[in-house]
Amino acid sequence: MKHYESLGYLVSHLNIELQKALDERLKRYELDIKLWPVLFALWQEEGITQTELSKRCDVANYTMTRLLDQLQVQGLVTRHQEADNRRAFQIFLTDSGKALEQDLVREAERVNELFLANLTAEESVDFIRLLNKVNRLKADDTQ
Repeated sequence: MKHYESLGYLVSHLNIELQKALDERLKRYELDIKLWPVLFALWQEEGITQTELSKRCDVANYTMTRLLDQLQVQGLVTRHQEADNRRAFQIFLTDSGKALEQDLVREAERVNELFLANLTAEESVDFIRLLNKVNRLKADDTQ
C-alpha cells in the first residue's frame, strides 16, 4: 500500500497540517492550538465541570487543569466552586473569552476554506459528510 492510499496516513497528515495552520492564526491572539478545543467546548456550553470539559476535549483531567490555568491567567475563563461539591469546579468564560468566539471561529473557517479550496462546493459538502459518516461508524462500533 502506498502512503497516498492509506486512510491513516492521509487523515493524520491532514490533521497535522490543519492544526499547524490554525495554530499560526491563534498565535495572533496569544493562544495556541492546545487551547482551541477548550474554548470551542465552552462556547458551546459553559458552566460545565472541569471533569466534563476534560471528557469533551478528550484530555486527562490534569492536562485540563494546566490548560484552564493558562486560560485563567489570560483572563478568558473563571472557575466557580460548586456549592454541593467543594472539589468540583464549573468553568465559565469571561467577557473577554466570549468576545473571542466570533474572531476565532472565523479564523477556523478560513483555515477550512483554505484546505477545501481545491474542491467544488459540492465536493466539500460530500467530503465533510463522508468524514462524519466514517467517524459515526467508528463511534457506533465502540459501543
